[in-house]
Amino acid sequence: MTGPAPRAGAAPDDERPSPECAAYPAHPDAELLDDVAAGSLRQLAAMRPSFRLPDDVATDADPNLTLKPLGELAELTHVVISLHPVPEIRDAAADLFAFAWKETRGGELFADLVRGEPLAVYPVELYGVFARAGLRHPGTEELIAATTSLRRWRVPREDHTRTLNVLNAERRIGLPPHADFAAVLARTGLGQLAEPWALDRKAAYGITHDAFHATDWGRTPGGLPAPQAEYLRLWLPAWTDLWLDERLWDLAGEFLAVSAVLPGAPYDPVAWRRLAAARAAGGELPEVDGPPPPDTPPGEVFTACYHSTLVAAFAATLARTRPPTLVPRAVLVPRESEAR
Repeated sequence: MTGPAPRAGAAPDDERPSPECAAYPAHPDAELLDDVAAGSLRQLAAMRPSFRLPDDVATDADPNLTLKPLGELAELTHVVISLHPVPEIRDAAADLFAFAWKETRGGELFADLVRGEPLAVYPVELYGVFARAGLRHPGTEELIAATTSLRRWRVPREDHTRTLNVLNAERRIGLPPHADFAAVLARTGLGQLAEPWALDRKAAYGITHDAFHATDWGRTPGGLPAPQAEYLRLWLPAWTDLWLDERLWDLAGEFLAVSAVLPGAPYDPVAWRRLAAARAAGGELPEVDGPPPPDTPPGEVFTACYHSTLVAAFAATLARTRPPTLVPRAVLVPRESEAR
């Protein structure tokens, strides 16, 4: 590592919000979007104890219940740090990002994880989130450089969407890519332009993540090939409407985020009002339907809303920074059930 690392939570010079942030077009829903982002971050800060890593995180703990939430917190708050035009909202996100880095013991945790599972991809994916922000750990990088150079690392993975995330992590860390990104994207559900009427929940999440990986989580909106971008522009409104009707708030939020990174996809104020109205009194957004019953154990409450609350802050940030092209007026008529 050369030179001092930036403070935890700081974006590199080319990612810090530039003076142009203040010149974003005036957004007709700026107040609503900022309320969603700020309220979500406030609730995520209140959830901070549930994001803390247990002592056995590198040995016996389930990474899906420990490292995954922390990695998602880091990934999405860093987007807010990089893009949001409101300083107070960026500061709230930076505080959470700094907390996540501290939980990894300044990156030492990733060295422990790689030693324990040399061919596991999740330590590389998670470390890549922090490496992108300029936070580095030399010991971890030495180990990752060794394990990712193995022939076994280059064996194709069945989950092509996951492979896109691994390729992004390699790029962020500065490693040679083990496969061609465009070729892998072409094998995903989005790359194949899968039949839109056959989109179940699992496939829907795959398509949103294909789009996020191809656009570096919204930082490069033009990252999708033209056929995939046109496919999304055509079907996103109907899909978003479907998931809102099903009260699958987490998935609806992800589709609103995809719409916000897609050039030419209009902003839908009705969809945003429906999502904002689904929030609990404190500002958190449940993944599905409504908030859990009062007697639900704290761990289950956290699992039921942390990701969707993160997605709300992420999607609101992306929507806030895009030109405010509205959907056609005819689409803005509320449903009869919503008008009552």
